[in-house]
Amino acid sequence: MPLISVITAVHGDRAALLRAAGESVAAQQLPSGWSVEWLIQEDGVPAGAAAVAAAFPFARHSAHGDVLGPGGTRNLALARAGGDLVHVLDSDDLLLPNALASAIETLAIDSEIHWAAGQADDLMPDGTRLSFPPEIPTGPVAPGVFGDFLIAHDRLPVHPAGVTARTATVRALGGWGAYPRGEDTVLLAALSELTAGQLSPEVTWLYRRHDAQITHARDWSVLAGPTRLAARQRLAALRELRISLG
Repeated sequence: MPLISVITAVHGDRAALLRAAGESVAAQQLPSGWSVEWLIQEDGVPAGAAAVAAAFPFARHSAHGDVLGPGGTRNLALARAGGDLVHVLDSDDLLLPNALASAIETLAIDSEIHWAAGQADDLMPDGTRLSFPPEIPTGPVAPGVFGDFLIAHDRLPVHPAGVTARTATVRALGGWGAYPRGEDTVLLAALSELTAGQLSPEVTWLYRRHDAQITHARDWSVLAGPTRLAARQRLAALRELRISLG
């Protein structure tokens, strides 16, 4: 039976938000024959995540004890993944019921496509949603399109947390790396430079806005800048060396 692995890195103090994330995984309307595993990897001292995982039969929890940050924590979950496809769900975000099916249907049709991204609405603290128009045309995305956008705007045209990718491709690129912030941007910069993808016009997930999110941390602006630089450097190195996965 084909399987998709959903990876969530979490601190134990986010148990309440994590439960809502799990409920959004449980609500997925998967294509016939597909199943999902939810890999919860707890960063730091184990707290409440194991109890949340126990409420979902498709969840598998692991805690490593040390504080590795989101990149290292996701990579430990990636090592446990059994699916041909992998999707990152942050502990405070929510998948809409069409999220995984939209990506699965895209990636199952064309083996030359290595990743699929959906649109996101911001979920505000009062429960309202803010929508945003796509920043590039939706549909097939050729290698290099995201890279050109990154060079021009110092960011990617989609939030990396909305991306589903082939597990083998993510592993071939070394996963998320050890960057302190924005590790998913560095990975997606390489993934989208080396392989073709698909950008859906559908809203497939909700990006939760709240005071405790990592982008509100005092060190975010200090650490995010060097990580964006690392993403641009990786992109430049790939183009200079003309590295290809083909």
